[in-house]
Amino acid sequence: MMKKIYVLAFIPILFLLGIPIWGNKVTPYILGLPFFIFWICFSVILTAVTLSIIYKFDPVAKEEQE
Repeated sequence: MMKKIYVLAFIPILFLLGIPIWGNKVTPYILGLPFFIFWICFSVILTAVTLSIIYKFDPVAKEEQE
């Protein structure tokens, strides 16, 4: 049975799947990067944060540390 915390893992997947649909643009520059490149870089950061939250609240990881 999937725990509720694992639902967070779908956020980066949905974030990355949304880029080809409506984010394939160059014109808005964010931090000097084209929008598409910024979106990919931000999704990598979002994935790392999401996975660290999942790891922190995962009871299996807590059992392995002990």
